[in-house]
Amino acid sequence: MNNICVYCGSSAGADPAFVAAANDLGRRIGEAGLGLVYGGGDNGLMGVVARATLASGGRVCGIIPEFLKQRENTLAEAQDLVVVPDMHTRKRMMFERADAFVALPGGIGTLEEVVEQLTWVQLGRHTKPVVIADIGGFWRPLLSLFAHMRNSGFIRQEFELRYLVAEKIEDVLPMIASTLAMHDKRGARVETIDPRL
Repeated sequence: MNNICVYCGSSAGADPAFVAAANDLGRRIGEAGLGLVYGGGDNGLMGVVARATLASGGRVCGIIPEFLKQRENTLAEAQDLVVVPDMHTRKRMMFERADAFVALPGGIGTLEEVVEQLTWVQLGRHTKPVVIADIGGFWRPLLSLFAHMRNSGFIRQEFELRYLVAEKIEDVLPMIASTLAMHDKRGARVETIDPRL
């Protein structure tokens, strides 16, 4: 495990627990000597997790489309800031540079990013761990929707969604490490995503 991709809001959200969680996760990533891969902005939870990672000695790779540089206020202090032409390139590069994914609270963009990773895992395109950080029950409606889809016959047993749910930030990195260790023992292979998918 070298780099953790974190999806989260470019706003701070209404609950101070969201900011605290982003700060805690960034600190833990940095203290573990890991790198953060994220959307490159300095606003909201994105900025909090990136600054906390930097402050704790971690590496930060921000990947941002040209059209979002002003809106999301790029983090100049990131050791690696990659400006890309579009959202598809951003998501592909974030995938390629990450060993695991964590979804903190966020808006529709965060939802879209984490659901895309869950889809790729479901389709067998990769085996990288996906952790849903359910801070204060933020993601509970999404988890209920997954159950509803399953009960309605749209998520079949042979295509079950594979994700981890962490209610506490301190559980995130150990969950990822444990999952990666299990994959190593089984000889699981991580596939390269076809960007056209």
